Formats: sequence, structure tokens, C-alpha cells
Amino acid sequence: MRELVLSCPEHEAEALSESLLLAGALSVSVEDADSNTEDEQPLFGEPDVAAWRNNHVVALLPDDVDPVSILEAVRDAGGGNFLASDWQVRHLADQDWVGFTQGQFGPIQIGGRIWIVPSWHRDDPEVYTTLRGTRRDSTEIVRIELDPGLAFGTGSHPTTQLCLEWLADHLNAGQTVLDYGCGSGVLSIAAKLLGAQQTIGVDIDERAVEATRGNALTNGVTVEAMLPDALPPGTFDVVVANILSSPLKVMASMLAGRVAPRGRLVLSGVLDWQAQDVIDAYAPWIALEVWETRDVWVCLAGRKSK
Repeated sequence: MRELVLSCPEHEAEALSESLLLAGALSVSVEDADSNTEDEQPLFGEPDVAAWRNNHVVALLPDDVDPVSILEAVRDAGGGNFLASDWQVRHLADQDWVGFTQGQFGPIQIGGRIWIVPSWHRDDPEVYTTLRGTRRDSTEIVRIELDPGLAFGTGSHPTTQLCLEWLADHLNAGQTVLDYGCGSGVLSIAAKLLGAQQTIGVDIDERAVEATRGNALTNGVTVEAMLPDALPPGTFDVVVANILSSPLKVMASMLAGRVAPRGRLVLSGVLDWQAQDVIDAYAPWIALEVWETRDVWVCLAGRKSK
């Protein structure tokens, strides 16, 4: 296991941490770059992301993920172009990574209906007590069993949560769904459990396609997962894409063309300062608006007129 260590000033630490998670890091932490020196400064209070004047943002990477590819994804998302002197790779001693990972992920409640529960909490009686206690107006809770893996989408990231909340609030039973950039398949699985009919998950990474298929099987739903070249012609009632702003802009014509007349388009993976550029990119086909904001991230949504 390896860590990618990047140097950055205080005001960039939070956005860089979020971009690294979107790019495929398993976890991200922030360290004081001046620790154990005369420049070390204590932090007071409880900020959302602990950041010092000078920081090391540390991303835990899977062994088969190239750090350069992570840096390229961060750059494409507007997170900065790092010089060789700004980053390094640290190799970690062997340890119980299964136990470490499980300790980082517990059940997550998203909105009023959706829970994401790792398999190691499958039989936890407290989880089921909590689930029963959150029923609202007899509406059935949507429970997704999902373990963290190499594909993005554990439910902990704000962009994933925003998309899940949009689906819970707006998806109608019987609608068709295209999840472009499906990652772990969490959005596709949620759509099926919320009553969607045909649901297709697409990703450029074969590992994500396999993850979506496996996670759908675990949750007892049918999701057609495939690489982009295998996507058949046709349109969908709902198209959702939780990726990054740069590829979203490049794919504007294609994604908009996959939305059926009067259908809905939902986009996330967009930082608040990138929102207008993405809205402008889709303006010839669909009028998008900011549906919801969480931390530094936004979810854009709009309906196709014809």
C-alpha cells in the first residue's frame, strides 16, 4: 500500500482532499508540513478539514493505481498542476488493511430514506434498530449493502450523497435510468431499489463495471453495467453523471442526447466555482440549475424540453 503526499497551502487543502477522493484515493488525511519544526503551529477549534499554514495532503492509494494518473485527474478537475517537487510517494509497512478499512466505514444515512451499510455491519442489531426508527410516513427505507473498493462511490462523498438524495426525491417508479460514470454502482442500485425499470451503468474503467455488477448482485437487483462502447442507442427518463467538471463539459452533447424528451439530467462532481461553466456547456440542450449545494460541491439538474 502507498500514500501520495502533496504539499499545499491552507486554503487549498479541503478542495484538494475532495478532488483526490473523486480521483480514486481510498482515503485522505491532512498533516502539518511544519510538524516537529520551529514553524509548527497548533490548531484550535474543530474545522471541517484540519489545515495548517503549510500542509501535506496524504492520499491512500491501491497498489495498482498509478499516482501520476491520480494527479492528472486532480489537474483535470481544476485542482492544480503539481510539479515533481510538490509530491512524493510513501510506501507503508504491511498491516491489517482489511481491519483498517473496515474501521473507516460504518453505516451512512443519506436523507430520509437511504442507508448504505457495509457488509461487516450486515448483522449489527443496532443498525436495524436505527433503520426501523427512521421510517417516515411508512415510506420504505432503501438499504444498500456496499463495501468500499477500487471504484468510486461508498456513499460518504458529498457528490454521491447529493445524487442519491435527488433520486430519492424525484425518481418515479417505472422510469429508465442511465448512470454514466457508475463507479461502484451505488446510484444505479439505489435507482433500482427506488423502483426504476431498465437501469444501465456505464464506466470507462473495467474494474468499475465489474464492481457495479457484483454490488447489484449483492443487493438483489438487475443493473446492466458496461463500457461506453457497449452502450446501445436510446434515451432515458433520467441520466445521472457523478464525474468531474472537465469530462462533464466534454461529454455535454452526448449526455444531453441520452435524455428522453421531458427527461431529467442530473450532474455532480462539480465544485461550486465550476458550476456556471458546466451550466453553460449544456445550455444548447438543457437548462441546468443548481439543485443543491453541500460543502464545496454542487448538484446540477434540469429537464429536457423536447
